[in-house]
Amino acid sequence: MKDNKRQNPQTESSSSSMDQTNNKYQLPNFKQSVKLKYVKLGYHYLISNAMYLMGIPVLCISSAHLSTLSPHDIIQLWDLFRYNLVTVGLCSCLMVFLSTIYFVTRPRKVYLVNFACYKADPSSKTSKELFMSRTINSGIFSEENVEFQRKILERSGVGQETYFPKALLRVPPNPCMEEARKEAETVMFGAIDELLEKTGVKAKDIGILVVNCSLFNPTPSLSAMIVNHYKLRGNIVSFNLGGMGCSAGLISIDLAKELLQVHPNSYALVVSTENITLNWYWGNDRSMLLSNCLFRMGGAAILLSNKRSAARRSKYQLIHTIRTHKGADDRSYGCVFQKEDNNGKIGVSLSKDLMAVAGEALKANITTLGPLVLPMSEQLLFFITLITRKVLNMKIKPYIPDFKVAFEHFCIHAGGRAVLDELEKNLELSDWHMEPSRMTLYRFGNTSSSSLWYELAYTEGKGRMKKGDRTWQIAFGSGFKCNSAVWRALRTIDPAKEKNPWMDEIHQYPVHVPKVSTIAS
Repeated sequence: MKDNKRQNPQTESSSSSMDQTNNKYQLPNFKQSVKLKYVKLGYHYLISNAMYLMGIPVLCISSAHLSTLSPHDIIQLWDLFRYNLVTVGLCSCLMVFLSTIYFVTRPRKVYLVNFACYKADPSSKTSKELFMSRTINSGIFSEENVEFQRKILERSGVGQETYFPKALLRVPPNPCMEEARKEAETVMFGAIDELLEKTGVKAKDIGILVVNCSLFNPTPSLSAMIVNHYKLRGNIVSFNLGGMGCSAGLISIDLAKELLQVHPNSYALVVSTENITLNWYWGNDRSMLLSNCLFRMGGAAILLSNKRSAARRSKYQLIHTIRTHKGADDRSYGCVFQKEDNNGKIGVSLSKDLMAVAGEALKANITTLGPLVLPMSEQLLFFITLITRKVLNMKIKPYIPDFKVAFEHFCIHAGGRAVLDELEKNLELSDWHMEPSRMTLYRFGNTSSSSLWYELAYTEGKGRMKKGDRTWQIAFGSGFKCNSAVWRALRTIDPAKEKNPWMDEIHQYPVHVPKVSTIAS
């Protein structure tokens, strides 16, 4: 047996010589000899700067021609203009007229002065074991649905230090209007107080107020609650958005942007939150139990301005907002739906079509956003692929634009692990790009419309935000909606000078989040 396993040296040498002969006629392995990402990077720079490259020869030829002009030629040219005063005058008036129209009609720049995220006190921390204990002790859920919630929570990507309102942590729980108002006040006022402290702006200077909370809409409204608490001025332009889901934060930003176009020299305060106290589901419909496992307490306050003086101290400039609404389609409209179950218990039902609907909404949104942000190199590749597939009927994969060449940072709504996994796959993002979203889901849970700001705060806390960096915020919400906002950093953010909910523990992140995290019984 040993002799059979032993190789013949002569055979070994002959096979190696044949491999060498064959290698002479084989093409080199370009994937090993050339890093294709650098080839693509070179292509991107070439196409993006094509106009400049083409302009260099024209500039050289023009310069060469001008260098041949003699002083006599220049004097003749001056005399030509001097004796055609009517032409010169008309041209000057036209230039002044067009310049005036441009400066009057151009949109006002909108700046993000600063933002703040609410961080609850440690007494509101809710581990997964505590969550399951309160779920079991409520005596409402069947054994099968208790186990269902356990399995969902173990695979959710939510960590051990998320926050719950105190009304739901009490034994027995006390969900009532008074407690819901307390939760709203605690979260909103906590975020606004920190924001006003960070910016030094007085409450009386705020001219626009936009508040969004999807499921808790008392009378008087949440916006009126803020006006009363901070004694805002009587002519404030205020809005209260409800029922618009987790993407309502970017809808509020877009609304504030439009208001700042018609209200010059103003500050706009945007407050995004969700209320858990009165919207906990106390039934046994599994489609409604998912929200119990994912949603947690949180909120954010954002200060925008169109003042020129604000540009010097602002963090970001708002470049684009893109809103996509698929509500005309019945399947999209009904995939996130608040209703009563068979026993009359109110909850939010999540359809099995949710991921497919979200994908369609995302596709529509990036189709509009792409031409605004993608470099010409990516648009050209997409166009060529589209023509090849649709006109020439060639069976090739559709080209997915590389949004990593358009943005340095991504803030994707931390709605759940499945949503983040799908977006990471479809947009071909790296773990580094997804880190702010995954860590926000792990540390704070799904805080609805405010989650984007916890993610941006994480990016700042890690010292990643540099001057000129572009950030893409993208969120999904009931209706069904997909909304995007694009920001450009006006300065490098120094984490040592920042105050946000991550700063006292940012050194602990990122952490590994297992696919399944077993909950102790």
